[in-house]
Amino acid sequence: MEISRQLGLEVETVALDREVSAGLIGPPEYAQRVHALWADLTEVHVAAAFEGAPWMTRIREVWAEIRGQGDYCAVISLSPSFFVERLTGWGAHAAYGSLFPAVPFTEPVDPAGVLSAEAKVRIADLLCEEFGVTRAECVAYGDSGSDKALFGAVPLSVAVNADHHLAGLATHTYMGMDLWEAYELVRSGR
Repeated sequence: MEISRQLGLEVETVALDREVSAGLIGPPEYAQRVHALWADLTEVHVAAAFEGAPWMTRIREVWAEIRGQGDYCAVISLSPSFFVERLTGWGAHAAYGSLFPAVPFTEPVDPAGVLSAEAKVRIADLLCEEFGVTRAECVAYGDSGSDKALFGAVPLSVAVNADHHLAGLATHTYMGMDLWEAYELVRSGR
């Protein structure tokens, strides 16, 4: 949404969001359609969208705490890879998003590179292997239906500002804008 806001395309993107939320289109079609909307996207737009996004507070502090404990943090999102990967600069060990071509776009988006709920679990498993941990040692945080499979794959999960469908699957729920508060729900039990 923040990228679309930079391009003045909020109305069109809200319509696409409604279609995907209603199950009328899936993530690959959404990615192809938003890619077409973003035909004029530049790195300046992406940087402005990233800086202007309504991020939760204390993300960097949570990730620094996790790193300080010798643990790992990763982000796996259906959002475009060129946006999500910027989060490694904030302290995430890894950041994966749906694979989009480089900005400015000179190639189409490949539907095979668009992530799904199941892909989130596959990537989490690869990260577990890379980091030398098991699913049993993981905590998943999520806010959308694409996190359902991941919540089912790990013992602890926190639904963050999520509707009742996802919150009902989580071991913990959090409503608010402070990641540290969400982290506190599981921190003491780890």
